[in-house]
Amino acid sequence: MNARLIKLQEKISAEKVDALLITKVPNVTYFSGFRGDSSALFVGKNFFKLITDGRYTEQAAAEAKNFSVVEQKEGLRKKIVEEIKDSGCNKIGFEGLVMTVAEHSYFKKELRGVKFKSVELDTLRQVKDDSEIENIREACKIADTAFEKILEVIKPGVREIEVAAELEYFMRRLGSQRAAFTTIVASGWRGSLPHGTATDKKIFAGELVTMDFGATFNDYCSDITRTICVGRASDEQKKIYNLVLDAQLYGLEIIAAGKSGKEIDEAVRNRLTAAGYEKFFVHGLGHGVGLEIHEEPRLSKLSKCEKLLPNMIVTDEPGLYIENFGGVRIEDTVLVTRGKAQPLTLSPKTLIEL
Repeated sequence: MNARLIKLQEKISAEKVDALLITKVPNVTYFSGFRGDSSALFVGKNFFKLITDGRYTEQAAAEAKNFSVVEQKEGLRKKIVEEIKDSGCNKIGFEGLVMTVAEHSYFKKELRGVKFKSVELDTLRQVKDDSEIENIREACKIADTAFEKILEVIKPGVREIEVAAELEYFMRRLGSQRAAFTTIVASGWRGSLPHGTATDKKIFAGELVTMDFGATFNDYCSDITRTICVGRASDEQKKIYNLVLDAQLYGLEIIAAGKSGKEIDEAVRNRLTAAGYEKFFVHGLGHGVGLEIHEEPRLSKLSKCEKLLPNMIVTDEPGLYIENFGGVRIEDTVLVTRGKAQPLTLSPKTLIEL
C-alpha cells in the first residue's frame, strides 16, 4: 500500500468512520492517480473503489492501479448510493467543504440510517513527496522561460490581452498542459488591482506592468509574479518597487519549517508597516501550491497553519497597490526546508526597464 493510501487509512481511524467518500477532483487525483473528472472514490478499511463512467473506465484502470474501477451507467450519485449500501458501512466521512447542499440532501434521503461526518482531506496534501516537488519544479522552469520570452514582446502599444496570450502560448509550447490560473496582466493604473486580469488596454511607455501567471506539469502548478517597467522608471516607481522587493527577499529569509503562517506573514507585513505602506498591502503573504493553485497552508493573518513542515510548497508574494498610481507584486513559488527557503521560480527580480 502506498503512502497516500496509508494516509487515508489513518484518516478513517482518526475520524472514527467506516469509509470515506471523496469527490473533490484534486483529491481524487492525489489519492488514486486518476486524472479524469465526474468521478468519486469510495475507500474503506479494506477496499478502494473508483466510481466513474464509460468515458473513463479504460483510463481509470491504467492510472488508478490500486483501485477497483466501478462503472456507473445511471448517474454518479445513484451508483455511490448503491456502493455504500452494498458495503454495509454505517458511518461515512465526506468532504463537507465541497459537497453541495443538494448532494448532501440526496444522500441523506437515499441512505437513511447512515451517518455522515464532514472531514477535511486537503490538509493531507500539504507536505509534498519527491515526485510532486519535481513536477512543481518543472512547472516553475516552464514559467521562468516564458517570462524570459515575454520580455521580447512587451512594448508600447501592445495590449494586456496580447501579453497574456503570448505568455500562455509560450508555456504551452514549453510543455505546460494549461495555464495554472487566469493570467493576470495589469499595466499602469490597473496595477492597483491585485487580480487585474488582462484587458484590451494598451501598455504605454513609463508604465509598470505586473504579470502573475503559472504553468502546469503533470497537473501540478507553478505561480510567479514579476513587475517590470516599460521605459525608464520614475523615482516613485523605483521606491515602491524596492520596498516590495525588500519585503519579498525578507520573506525568503524567514520562511522555514517550524514557523507558523501567521508569524511569517506578520514579520513581512511589519517590514512594510515600518516604511509607512502597510495599508497598501491588502492580501496575505502567500498560499500553498500543488494540484491546486491555492491550497493549504496559508501565510496570512487568518492562517490555520501553526507550524510549517519541510517539503511544503508556498508562495512569497508581497505587493503594494496604490489607486491612481498602479502597483507592484513580486512572487516566487518556494520550497520549505529546515533551513533557508528554496525559491523554485528563478526569474530575475531586480527592476527590469525595457
